[in-house]
Amino acid sequence: MFGFFKKQLKLVSPIDGNTIPLSKVPDEVFAQKMAGDGIAIDSTGDTIVAPADGELSLIFKTNHAFAMKLSNDIELLVHIGIDTVSLDGEGFERLIEPGVTVKAGTPIIKINRDFITSKNISLITPVLITNPDIIKDMECNLEKNVAAGKDTILTYKVK
Repeated sequence: MFGFFKKQLKLVSPIDGNTIPLSKVPDEVFAQKMAGDGIAIDSTGDTIVAPADGELSLIFKTNHAFAMKLSNDIELLVHIGIDTVSLDGEGFERLIEPGVTVKAGTPIIKINRDFITSKNISLITPVLITNPDIIKDMECNLEKNVAAGKDTILTYKVK
């Protein structure tokens, strides 16, 4: 009844680049929202930051992706590039360890863009809410140039 009083929440871009819909990600798992709903960044930067305040719950051992849990029970996955797991961690530098609480904009991973792109690997970066069943009114800020830790890429409300 009082749902309209619920605050609009936001995620900021985890990396510099241009926002694109998940449907344009060249990987069916992301494009068909099998791993969650959200947005992707056709990235131009080399430092990946936290898109929201929350606990850094997991960094994959290959450092190509990380997960966060927010205080509102939202679970996020930031996946740096497509098929980057095949690099087995090469080209990725972990800047922080999982288990800590971070603020939006906190640097998490630094990448060697030249090395990764030299392997013909895309650095399109999906940003997913992996438990989208608890959200409503999600709006993506598409086809925008965004700066890491500054610009809003999507807004949502929790049910």
